[in-house]
Amino acid sequence: MYAAHFGLRELPFGITPDTSYFFGSPRSQEALNTLLVAARTGEGFIKITGEVGTGKTLLCRKFMASLGEGFVTAYIPNPYLEPRTLMLALAEELEVPLEREVDQHRLLKAITHRLLTLARAGKRVVLCLDEAQAIPVESLEAIRLLTNLETEKRKLLQIVLFGQPELNQKLELESIRQLAQRITFHYHLGPMSRDDLDFYVAHRLRVAGYTGARLFTGAAIRQLYKASGGVPRLVNIMAHKAMMLSFGQGRQQVASAHVTTAARDTIGVRRDILAWLAGGAAVAGASAGVAWMLGMFAR
Repeated sequence: MYAAHFGLRELPFGITPDTSYFFGSPRSQEALNTLLVAARTGEGFIKITGEVGTGKTLLCRKFMASLGEGFVTAYIPNPYLEPRTLMLALAEELEVPLEREVDQHRLLKAITHRLLTLARAGKRVVLCLDEAQAIPVESLEAIRLLTNLETEKRKLLQIVLFGQPELNQKLELESIRQLAQRITFHYHLGPMSRDDLDFYVAHRLRVAGYTGARLFTGAAIRQLYKASGGVPRLVNIMAHKAMMLSFGQGRQQVASAHVTTAARDTIGVRRDILAWLAGGAAVAGASAGVAWMLGMFAR
């Protein structure tokens, strides 16, 4: 696509979580530090919240990759599961051997035995639940009961909940108040500031192999911040489209007009921002322009 044109090894603004692109902005680094401190002190429940697109999944993967050899991690990306299925998913992640049609009692016993074996080997076990706002209340209660498993020194299982702000509302339910009381560390992952966004764009370009002069003009960065509100996923989507447009015009730099056109073509940009963008003549026919560009690259 445009990688060779800009001297890149790979496309820098993908939306698939890739820990090599993790950007340690003040907010994301503070969130990562919170997770690492909480995990190493052996806390039972940890909670990370953030709006859609703020980088929770990437943070989760960076956290698991940063724990080191003293930890065993289990990751469940879609916890919208009833209690038994969630336990089976945990058993699979921990490589627990199970008989066919194992009953609930033997399932819990097998998981407990595995956790004790890992504890005796000096390992800490951390379960990361992504999209935790989707966990059924009954499954949350089952997860809480698992944290009752402990030795005289520490918990056998630590649990990190990554979810959208709706998770906070769920945790306010009277039926799971005991779980909410056990959350000792929590952090809310917010959007980037304008300066952070500037460094973020430069960081991703550098990781992708860019060695040239400033690729996004100052005006393009300001436009990117206005249109995205500092949400990393929106930044990636619009930066990618803007680079496609710049390449399609044979330019060596991304200008504010490219970002404006990309914003007009991106679902998720706030309506008030779109109305403001609509005032510029440069955005006329933006969606059609980007659609045509995508069609050209697909051929």
